[in-house]
Amino acid sequence: MANNDEIDDDSPFRVHSRREIVSLLTSMMEKNQLLSLFIKGGSESVITSILDIDEDDGNVIIDAAPSAMLNDSIASASRIGFEALYNSIRITFVVDKARKIEYQNRPALQISIPSSLVRLQRREFFRIPTPIAKPLRCTFRITQPDGSFITIITLLNNISAGGVGITDEKKILPVTPGVIYEDCQLELNDNTLVSVKLQIRDCKEFKMTNGKTVNRFGCQFIDIPRAVLGAIQRFITKLEREQNAKASGMM
Repeated sequence: MANNDEIDDDSPFRVHSRREIVSLLTSMMEKNQLLSLFIKGGSESVITSILDIDEDDGNVIIDAAPSAMLNDSIASASRIGFEALYNSIRITFVVDKARKIEYQNRPALQISIPSSLVRLQRREFFRIPTPIAKPLRCTFRITQPDGSFITIITLLNNISAGGVGITDEKKILPVTPGVIYEDCQLELNDNTLVSVKLQIRDCKEFKMTNGKTVNRFGCQFIDIPRAVLGAIQRFITKLEREQNAKASGMM
């Protein structure tokens, strides 16, 4: 399951306006937009679509899963995630439960209108690789149990407005998913440093061509200030322009 709906409530990507949420879901329904439904942390999923929206009752009716067993699992789940790519915008939201019903003489599921959703445009969730010729760094300053600090320097592989991909060549950074590091320094080009809070989302061991193994992490920004987000978006724009110029032979 995608992690974007875990973006902080104060994020500029999260929509709380009920009118805007209903309008967006209605538009998706009218265009028969398909949605991915996830339960059990993403281990089970099904493709569905919106059949009806009752704003007065606060409910959304969606198409049921193809099997009764999967519908039972969805109805018993305490957290249900949804994701769709609509008009090049990635939409994610979460509801607490679903109820099995019949709609127009066929099985369906009823959920509540979500209290919020995350809306990410391509530039906001697309990760762009960073320059290989001039590697950039992401530095973690970690507090030890005795109150002392250690510094771990990793290489920045890619970046988006939602997070970064990094490589730990020395395999020092703990690989536990979900850990949040409060004090990280992200190096952008032109000797620009920004302070960010990062959460480890996943880690994979990667074998390089020389036989050496390294750890590659996917990290999500947490509570990112708007000024820092703006700097990162400007950096992404700059990288895209440079890479497009190289591809066209202008650089």
